[in-house]
Amino acid sequence: MTWDKLIIGIDPGTNVMGYGILGIKGKRPSMVAMGVLKLSKYDNHHMRLARIHDRVRQLVEQYSPDEMAIEAPFFGKNVQSMLKLGRAQGVAIAAAISRGVSIVEYEPRKIKMAITGNGGASKEQVQEMLIRILGMSRESLLPELDATDALAAALCHFYESTRPIPAASASSWKEFIARNPDKVRRS
Repeated sequence: MTWDKLIIGIDPGTNVMGYGILGIKGKRPSMVAMGVLKLSKYDNHHMRLARIHDRVRQLVEQYSPDEMAIEAPFFGKNVQSMLKLGRAQGVAIAAAISRGVSIVEYEPRKIKMAITGNGGASKEQVQEMLIRILGMSRESLLPELDATDALAAALCHFYESTRPIPAASASSWKEFIARNPDKVRRS
């Protein structure tokens, strides 16, 4: 199938990185692919970063996405974990940028809110909503929820990018005309 737009979603991690490819046809999103990159088999943190870079680059070359939506690191109590997660995110971003893909970052709460209507939703609730919204089969799911988290980031971006842009508020018609000369036809 030819898609109007492809969005890759990334859930960065140093043990498991999730990815999801969302295809858009007209106004309808569909799951194209999703998966995980298991990194815990590598003892060396730098080797894990290299694998993240290689896999994101491969995905970009394979699917040619128009945009990437990536989950932003959340602020936790363990500073070392946050630093490692930030590096993983940065390497994924660098791999996509090197291939000309534009990047958008979303906080986990924003993604959960966009998919479930609840910013504090569990990973299982996000997965359940993706099944319903995208018409996914349960057989297509992986045991790791990182893949559906990545797909959720892509779907969040689709929702955000298709929302109408609110018009700049004006206190009078005169002010509106002054701000929007291209929208006014003069006779």
